[in-house]
Amino acid sequence: MARNVTTRRKVVMTAIAWLLAILIFFPILWMFLTSFKSEADAIASPPQFLFFHWTTENYTEVQSRSDYFHHFLNSVVIAFGSTFLGLLIAIPAAWAMAFSPTKRTKDVLMWMLSTKMMPPVGALIPIYLMFRNTGLLDSRAGLVVVLTLIDLPIIVWMLYTYFKEIPGEILEAARMDGASLMKEIIYVLTPMAVPGIASTLLLNIILAWNEAFWTLNLTASNAAPLTAFIASYSSPEGLFYAKLSAASTMAIAPILILGWFSQKQLVRGLTFGAVK
Repeated sequence: MARNVTTRRKVVMTAIAWLLAILIFFPILWMFLTSFKSEADAIASPPQFLFFHWTTENYTEVQSRSDYFHHFLNSVVIAFGSTFLGLLIAIPAAWAMAFSPTKRTKDVLMWMLSTKMMPPVGALIPIYLMFRNTGLLDSRAGLVVVLTLIDLPIIVWMLYTYFKEIPGEILEAARMDGASLMKEIIYVLTPMAVPGIASTLLLNIILAWNEAFWTLNLTASNAAPLTAFIASYSSPEGLFYAKLSAASTMAIAPILILGWFSQKQLVRGLTFGAVK
């Protein structure tokens, strides 16, 4: 039986939700406003919120100093490439763990998840040396491989929880109709798990887009994504807050827009499987 919610409770909960949303979004708003300030206004005390001289010179200078579209293209290739490669590997792996488990399946899943607990710096030197010896340093292909391996445990875990929600009888019916293993995965399993796969894809694009440690240590200029683009505005001479804010706004704008338009799909996918 549904519990009645009083008007007062609705108002209080709505106010709390708006307060939390404002607190979470405020750093982004402040960064956006700072990007339109001069350097003097950016460090003024007390801080100026809206009443300052608005200028777009920071964006002009950032674009003239750095090739934004070069970094943007690198981010797109690296984020989407690593995510799609991860899905190609993870979908068959998650299918095997969900529908043909062994007594070691849970151990393998826990081992995969435990790799996320290792500090990335612990693997930096061997990976750097391997990349140097194979010519993958400062290359998009190298970063796609690294980010695929980093995010693969999350992709497998998410897909595994989604696939577990699909009745096995449906796949058995497909086999009785003569579907091969490949057709079973492509034409039966994958369409039924579209919400889960879509949310996994979106979440891992965001993770890959925001990855900074590996992109800063394994690139120089050719394959440098937007994370390196932002870091270039922190110099020994100090932090130029207005220009840094402009660069950061330009870097996060595409992923914010993607997240805004795909939020319904993301929420739907995250509530589709066992990950609640």
